[in-house]
Amino acid sequence: MGMKDEFNKLVDKLRMERDEINLKIHLASMDAKKEFEEAEKQWGQLKVKASDIADDAVETSEEFVTKSKIVGEELKETYKRISKRLSK
Repeated sequence: MGMKDEFNKLVDKLRMERDEINLKIHLASMDAKKEFEEAEKQWGQLKVKASDIADDAVETSEEFVTKSKIVGEELKETYKRISKRLSK
């Protein structure tokens, strides 16, 4: 096999690897986008809860605050997962 053939095989192999990586990145970003959209719903709920907690005129129980903290922690973990996925 000549040098030219070897080079062409190398280029073909690199093209195939590049296409596979590009597809994986695309799929990962689609997954991240979907997860982020779900997180946005939680973010909206958390903002409302935070507003209620901050409003002195609204009666808030410890249970309400505790549940809101749990939602906030879950959201924090979701953001970490998304960031990690996007940084790969």
